[in-house]
Amino acid sequence: MSISVDFPDKLYYKIGEVAQLADLKTSVLRFWETEFEFLSPVKSPTGQRLYTKQDVELILEIKRLLYSEKFTLEGVRKRYSPRGRPLASIFPGGAASDHLGLLREIRNELQALRCQL
Repeated sequence: MSISVDFPDKLYYKIGEVAQLADLKTSVLRFWETEFEFLSPVKSPTGQRLYTKQDVELILEIKRLLYSEKFTLEGVRKRYSPRGRPLASIFPGGAASDHLGLLREIRNELQALRCQL
């Protein structure tokens, strides 16, 4: 069961827009950021959370797993890597823990640079 949502054609979405698209409260999105390290939107220089289309799709998948499939928070964490994809698809050899912190730092730096353009 997948959730189909029409996204406006934008590079980034603010937290209020994402909450409306996903039919969630902004406080739920902020809570999920603390629970799921793979959900980390870039922040603008003013501190505004900026979500990509991929982030929104991930939020919809988290919502489906939690609300429809009845996963626990821990179950969602185990299912997904810090990049928002299953661990096996990124590091088939199981070496994910060696690289996750570095990959997360690189992603955040690239997103911050993209916001400055």
